[in-house]
Order: sequence, then C-alpha cells, then structure tokens
Amino acid sequence: MTSVILQKRTKWQIWQDVIFALFIREIRTGFNDKFGLSWAVINPVAFIVVLSSIRGFINGPYTHSLPTFTFMAIGVLFIQSFLRTLNSCASSIKKNKALFAFRQVQPISAVIAAALFEFLVKIFSATSILVIMYFIGLEIQISDGLSFIANFTLMILLACSLGLFFGIIEQYVSEIGKIREMVSRPMFFISASFFSLQDIPREFWPYLTWNPVLHAIELTRYALMPSYGNEGVSFYYFCAVVLGVLFLSLAVYFVYWKQAISR
Repeated sequence: MTSVILQKRTKWQIWQDVIFALFIREIRTGFNDKFGLSWAVINPVAFIVVLSSIRGFINGPYTHSLPTFTFMAIGVLFIQSFLRTLNSCASSIKKNKALFAFRQVQPISAVIAAALFEFLVKIFSATSILVIMYFIGLEIQISDGLSFIANFTLMILLACSLGLFFGIIEQYVSEIGKIREMVSRPMFFISASFFSLQDIPREFWPYLTWNPVLHAIELTRYALMPSYGNEGVSFYYFCAVVLGVLFLSLAVYFVYWKQAISR
C-alpha cells in the first residue's frame, strides 16, 4: 500500500494562496471586455494628449521647466491611479462578500488583491507611455528615480488604506459609498493634476496643501527635474499622512471586520 503524505501549510502560505486566487479573479473581471489591457493605456494617453495640447497652447512646450506632455502625464497617471485604487479597494469587500463564508478568505485579502491589480496595471500604463514618448521623440528625464517610485508606491498605499477604511464602513452604512464617490470627484481639480501649485497665489496654498495627493504629484514632478521646484510641498507631511491613514484603517479593520461581513 502506498502512503500519502499530507503537507500542512502555514497560515502565511494559505494567505498568499488566497491573495493570489483573488488577484487572478481581479484579472478575469477587469479584462473581460473587448479592449482588455489596452484600455489601461488608451484612456490615460487620450487624457494626456488632450490636456497637454490645451496647456501647451497656453504655456508652450514647457510648463515650469518640465515638458508640458510630461507635466500632464504625471498628473493624469497619479490622480487616475489614486482614484481607481481607492474605488476598487473600497468595492472589493462587497464584491467578494460571498467568499468570506470560507474562513481562509478575509476582507483584507480582497483589498490587497485589488490594490495589487491596480498597481500592476498602472505600472504597465506608465511603461507604455514612456515607450510612446521615446518613439515620438519627446524628452525623457528622471533625475531621482527612487523618489519617483517612493511617491507612487506611497500614494497607492494611501489609496489602499482609504479603500479598506471605506470598505468596512460601507458594510454598516451603504450610503457612505455615494458620499465617497461624490467627495472623490473634486480630487481631479484640487490635486495639481492639471495645474501646478506655482500657478496659484500663495495666500490660497493652505487651502490646497492639506491634500496629500497634491504633494505626491508635485514631488514627483520635482523628482523628474529639480528645476521644477518643491516649494509648498513636503515629503515628510506626505509620509505622515500615509502612515496615519494606514494605522487608522487597520485599527478600524481589526476591530470591526468580523461584524461587518456578518451583516
């Protein structure tokens, strides 16, 4: 008789397998239309071309020492990444609620899988845009690549944390989702995605610099070209907000997640 040896998996291995399975599920549901992954490139490129043409008509080929196309590319990619990750993570708990009947599947796994999917999609979009810029002869310059990566990663972490927070709260009050969507819409216009903080009179800066996404976008433009300047923004403030929101969302999650999925 042959003996079968069963290998017991650790909790960490089980958690990894669950996240991977949910990640594959995100891929299948995210690319089930005719455009598929190509839409992740077409959508931001169309926005960037239109907006850089408008801004270029006003400012010329350069905006505060940055090429206008690059200036707009950073703004559009970052704000779209933030909003899509936030909304995707917030809705992932409700979308996968039926799977929580299995004790190995927890809400935070669904949020991580959704954030990972959006992160990789935006990395692909950014890489494709760099390739397009290279072939059409646009100037590409990155003075501080580590700051570029840090700003983008921290912004995704901020969006993921907010998504986890809203995802849990929305299980108690579903109308919070409508408020989240309503509040997130002005982010397009107050996060320096279409303008620079240098375009705004200094007396209005305190009304805008509370927004951590604005710091992420402006600091990334500064990382590309130091001559752009970083006056009015702070990497330390940005990090402090990200860590604060992450701590708050994890605290809310660990206290309320069991009651939330049972509602």
